[in-house]
Amino acid sequence: MTSKQRAYLRGLANTIDPIFQIGKNGLTDVLIQQLDDALEARELIKITILETAPENVKDLGNKISERTNSIFVQAVGNKITLFRQKKKNSKINLPN
Repeated sequence: MTSKQRAYLRGLANTIDPIFQIGKNGLTDVLIQQLDDALEARELIKITILETAPENVKDLGNKISERTNSIFVQAVGNKITLFRQKKKNSKINLPN
């Protein structure tokens, strides 16, 4: 992913609200499945990491992106943004 594409996704992420929270239980298989489903439906999601989470924000972002085959767009404060483009009927067209 190019820096231009990442900047485009960061701009889109400014307007969306977090749809998940990760707390003291950390990453569970159920949570990963829900994140996977959300990425399939929305393509771009934002997650809030609570202070009670067992790991830091960037480590969780990298682990989630690996387990969901998504792109870790950014970590700002305690929020993570992830992106995975749909194979068909994608609503987000990345610039070249």
